[in-house]
Amino acid sequence: MLTTIIVAIVVALVSIVVTTLIAGNMAVQKYKDGEEAKLGDAETKARNIIDEALKTAETKKREALLEAKEEALKNKNEIERESKERRAEIQRYEKRVLAKEEALDKKSDVLERREAKLNAKDADLDKQKKELAEIKNSHLKELEKISGLTTEQAKEYLLKSVEEDVKHETAVLVKDMERKAKEEADKKAKDYVVTAIQRCAADHVAETTISVVQLPNDEMKGRIIGREGRNIRTLETMTGVNLIIDDTPEAVVLSGFDGVRREIARIALEKLIVDGRIHPARIEEMVEKAQKEVESMIREEGEAATLEVGVHGINPELIRLLGRMKFRTSYGQNALKHSVEVAHLSGLLAGEIGVDVRTAKRAGLLHDIGKSVDQEMEGTHVQIGAELCRKYKESDIVINAVEAHHGDVEPKSLIACIVQAADTISAARPGARRETLETYTNRLKQLEDISNSFKGVDKSFAIQAGREVRVMVLPDKINDDDMILLARDISKQIEDELKYPGQIKVNVIRESRVTDYAK
Repeated sequence: MLTTIIVAIVVALVSIVVTTLIAGNMAVQKYKDGEEAKLGDAETKARNIIDEALKTAETKKREALLEAKEEALKNKNEIERESKERRAEIQRYEKRVLAKEEALDKKSDVLERREAKLNAKDADLDKQKKELAEIKNSHLKELEKISGLTTEQAKEYLLKSVEEDVKHETAVLVKDMERKAKEEADKKAKDYVVTAIQRCAADHVAETTISVVQLPNDEMKGRIIGREGRNIRTLETMTGVNLIIDDTPEAVVLSGFDGVRREIARIALEKLIVDGRIHPARIEEMVEKAQKEVESMIREEGEAATLEVGVHGINPELIRLLGRMKFRTSYGQNALKHSVEVAHLSGLLAGEIGVDVRTAKRAGLLHDIGKSVDQEMEGTHVQIGAELCRKYKESDIVINAVEAHHGDVEPKSLIACIVQAADTISAARPGARRETLETYTNRLKQLEDISNSFKGVDKSFAIQAGREVRVMVLPDKINDDDMILLARDISKQIEDELKYPGQIKVNVIRESRVTDYAK
């Protein structure tokens, strides 16, 4: 039973498998037939598309060829048109060139004819020149015969007359230029100087090389001298000052060129007189105290001067040297007071002109700083002062002002010129300085000698305390034009050879006198 079922199942399965295989083969065959049909249709469509594409390409090719032929024909026509225009233009240029050539040929003919005429005229001119030269020579000979002068003599005469005319014109020009310059410069300079002087009023004290110490009684003179002169010798040795004890009642005179030493001696002597104990050991002690006191006084005077002027930032050593100038004089004028006044004047002038007032004051205050040590060092106070300013790092403007205030070097700034002017104003004020009789008379003599050294000068006189020199000239040798040049030459020589404060007026006088007598 079981076997029958199994067999039935196997048979059923086998039949199913066989049926499936048969159905599958049939489906495959049907698919193949369908595909072959589709493939045949596709090939047919492809051949149709290719045929249409070939027909379209052929059509496009014919159209392109036609367009290319049309474009080529168009370009050919354009080129032919342009070539025709260029040929026409070239023909026009050829006609112009031919016309210009004809015109040039005509001009050339005209120029040749003119050249021939000019050559003929040149020949005629040469002939006329020769004739004129012969006539001129004959006239010159005739003129020489009539005038009695040779050609060279006539030339000299003409040159002399021309020289006189030039000299006259030069003198007139110089006089006119000087007048204009003086009118403008003098007006401004006087305004500036007068304003500066009016705003700076300083006292001048004539100082000498001696100091007087008052004594309580004449018995003190013997105590100052000491036994066998010990005290006076010690005091003179310690201070370097001479003590003059004479018949002057109740007074001792201290003499010395160094103002600092003289001041130390004066203070020490006054302290000894007050103390009453006068002997060598006490003298040494008092001199040391006086030195310290004077040193302190020097520093205070320097600081006071800078404060009075309003200048700050100066090196302390320069301030000390400024204080030493209180004990230094120049022609009787106190050097420190002079420097302070120059600083004030420099500041006022700088303010009027419009330059740096502080720098001008600084340069004016330090311009004579070399005088504080010029008795101890070699060289002029200008050289020493410039070196001190360089040493203590002052500005180049200040250094140049110090070097140039007496004209030793050229001023490089307006401030240097201002310091020169302020220094001259301070020194040239009436009563500011005292000149020795010998210096004064020598300057007057030099003024007259310089004036008399010029040709055509008859006499000269230095007047107005050397502020003016009057020059009398010979009227037959010096004319009015020569006077202007002579005055200028004398002024230049005075400037070159003499040193003086302020200015000197040169007055040249020419006069002709006619004298007759009634009888």
